[in-house]
Amino acid sequence: QVQLVDSGGGLVQAGGSLRLVCAASGRTFSSYAMGWFRQAPGKEREFVAAINRGGGITRYADSVKGRFTISRDNAENTVYLRMNSLKPEDTAVYYCAAVRAEYYNVYATGRSYDYWGQGTQVTVSS
Repeated sequence: QVQLVDSGGGLVQAGGSLRLVCAASGRTFSSYAMGWFRQAPGKEREFVAAINRGGGITRYADSVKGRFTISRDNAENTVYLRMNSLKPEDTAVYYCAAVRAEYYNVYATGRSYDYWGQGTQVTVSS
C-alpha cells in the first residue's frame, strides 16, 4: 500500500519550465515502478513518462521526449517530472501513479498502475 500526493503544477508561459513532485508514503517506495500521466479537457488519459524501481530505466511518450525528464529519489520517497520547453498542448491535469513491480519493469499504460495521486493542474499559455 502506498499513498501519493502530487504537486508543483501552475500557470506558465509557452517555453517555460515546471517541476512536478510526487511524494509517497510508506517504507517500501523502492518496490514500486512509477509513472506520470495527464488528462486534458475532452481527452482521454495519456501516458507521459515512467521509471523503474532503481531509476535507471525510463520511458517517455513521443510527444514529450527530449523535453521532459522523470527521476526519483528513493531515499526521500519522491518522484519528479521536470518539464522544459512547455507548449500549450501540454496543458492538462498531471497524475503520478505507482505499482509494485519487478526491478527492471516500466509501464506505459494506465491500467498497469494500482495507486494514483490527486492530480496537479498544469496550464501553459500562448
